[in-house]
Amino acid sequence: MCDFSLEMYASRPARESEEYVTTRFPAGSIGVAAPGDCSTAVCILYDTKLNLENISKELQIGLGVREAEQVTFARLQHGAYRDGVRFGNGRELSLQLLGPGVRLSLVSAEAAPKPTAPATTRQRILELAE
Repeated sequence: MCDFSLEMYASRPARESEEYVTTRFPAGSIGVAAPGDCSTAVCILYDTKLNLENISKELQIGLGVREAEQVTFARLQHGAYRDGVRFGNGRELSLQLLGPGVRLSLVSAEAAPKPTAPATTRQRILELAE
């Protein structure tokens, strides 16, 4: 949930109505914090949808993404730091490589895409008949 939750920093859960920024903490690692408060790490649940803004040009080119992207907060399977993001194109990146200064916010439940119900057999037959 948060590389910082067991370390030397105070931490708290993310809240839907707040905006955050990737921040370099005093020990040198990058995490998520509220703007102006680099003493408290903000922890985000894995699989949470996020809006990222201010992605560096270098990362945009290297990852094939835009300056603003919707991503999923992910637990990475490699590296010393496990907090990262998964872009829509499948690319994953550690927060450490995302760098400081990227703005992020949680995607609200009403803004998240809703799963579509599977088509009934009758609907499938009608589609095939067309």
